[in-house]
Amino acid sequence: MMAAYYPVYLNLQGRRCLIAGGGQVALRKAAAMLEHGAEVTIVSPRLCTGLRKLAHEGKIQAVNRPYRAGDLKGVSIAIVATSNRRINRSAAEDAKKHRVPVNVVDDPVLSDFIVPSILRRGDLSIAVSTSARSPALARKIRSRLENSFDKEYAPLVAIIDEVRRHVKRQGLKVSSSDWQQAIDIDSMIGLIRQGRGQEAGEDLIQKLRKCAK
Repeated sequence: MMAAYYPVYLNLQGRRCLIAGGGQVALRKAAAMLEHGAEVTIVSPRLCTGLRKLAHEGKIQAVNRPYRAGDLKGVSIAIVATSNRRINRSAAEDAKKHRVPVNVVDDPVLSDFIVPSILRRGDLSIAVSTSARSPALARKIRSRLENSFDKEYAPLVAIIDEVRRHVKRQGLKVSSSDWQQAIDIDSMIGLIRQGRGQEAGEDLIQKLRKCAK
């Protein structure tokens, strides 16, 4: 029976993350973790060109040898992406022993968590997962969503965040249902496309004032 995964977003800022493996998969995982502020250590006897470049630039720490027990000391999260099943299993067992959440790429049975396919538009992120049953399908669905959520969604998030801060500063009491009713996504996106983002925010504020308690 497949696990019932609990979706969650993690704050990796300043946290030490270890990736066992030195290929293209490890490079993609490292790049994503660096983007979110993690301190990344790669453990692998061989590194692909991209990882060597990151190590040379001082963006990651590289340990040029196979994974060994004890490498997870002080680690917050681990990704195992080697081509050696024995090493993958050993690293997963070591992670569980040290209570370090681990993802073994393409092996959900050995994993504590899986990584969804992510669509990002600024601070808006949409995660798509098939609970590890079909990563290819998750990526396909994400690609479809890219056509529905274009670049204007990034400023939309920023505008609504500023409106939310304004509402709090003004001491206005607005319910969750009122927010849902007041936010007209299509109208706001239309104004943003016309370069009228400030107007979109002002319109939202007026709607919220009308329903504030």
